[in-house]
Amino acid sequence: MDRSQGTGGSGMILSAARRRLQSRAFAEERAPEMIASRSFWADAGRRFLNNRMAVFSVGMLSLLILFSIFGNLFARWSYEEIDWNMLGRIKEDGGPSLENGHWFGVDELGRDLYARVVQGTRTSLLVGFIAGPVSVLLGATLGALAGYYGGRLDRTVLAAYTIWLAIPYIIFFVVWQAFFGRSMSQMILVIILVNWTAGLLIVRGQVMMLKNREFVDAARMLGMSDFKIIFRHLAPNVLWVVVIYTSIVIPEVIMMESLVSFLGVGIQEPNTSIGALLSQGASTMTFGTLWQLGFPAAIFVIAQVSLFYIGDGLRDALDPKDR
Repeated sequence: MDRSQGTGGSGMILSAARRRLQSRAFAEERAPEMIASRSFWADAGRRFLNNRMAVFSVGMLSLLILFSIFGNLFARWSYEEIDWNMLGRIKEDGGPSLENGHWFGVDELGRDLYARVVQGTRTSLLVGFIAGPVSVLLGATLGALAGYYGGRLDRTVLAAYTIWLAIPYIIFFVVWQAFFGRSMSQMILVIILVNWTAGLLIVRGQVMMLKNREFVDAARMLGMSDFKIIFRHLAPNVLWVVVIYTSIVIPEVIMMESLVSFLGVGIQEPNTSIGALLSQGASTMTFGTLWQLGFPAAIFVIAQVSLFYIGDGLRDALDPKDR
């Protein structure tokens, strides 16, 4: 008797709970929470927007991009035009001036530094935002294929990865540009070749963990090809890793471009980049023309710090361990 009463009581409780879960009042009560957590990317977006430094850095980087695109509209001189009146008097009269239209002063050859900083910023950002993502996509694709198939392909990719890391990229830059010349397109191409390993190991590890999961086995049972499994089921699950790694590689690529240009094996004159401007400014700073170094250095610092804070914000927002 007691047992039947207990069973009946449990049944009544379960029935009441079921009615509660199926009621309109419960749905309306839980709707905001369910909508707020409807997707991984929506949640990541909210987390990123709550990171004040990351949002501020997006604003600073956006201003820098606008400066590189529209900055020439405010220039009174072109980036290769020489102000002959300044030659021989650069230390005395070559500083920033509103009267002669040299907003950032002139360089050691009498060229307008403002116009050259605009062009250098555009060059460095283009190299970073093209070569960086392409490098990560290349490395991630190879890593995904190696992690999924394993065996001989995996060993071959890892062997190539190990050998490539042993090659000094500065030497590769010098040899490449000795054969193919120095231009922005060649710079982008050689940086992609140097950084083809970007993201390879981390994506390979993620794919190796996911390839034996139930949803992959179900896709195989449905007769899906390996290509569809990799790019339709595995790729979306490692996309957050690719996004984070891309945000890290872009400032590294800009740093690499600046370094090789600083060493004199980057963009060829009369074109320029931030690294080339830093090199020219450093070579003349002993003459007291500090503006030639100060303005390119400020642009470089703003770009690097902004990109690093954006990358840090993306990592905090997208990493599932922090959810």
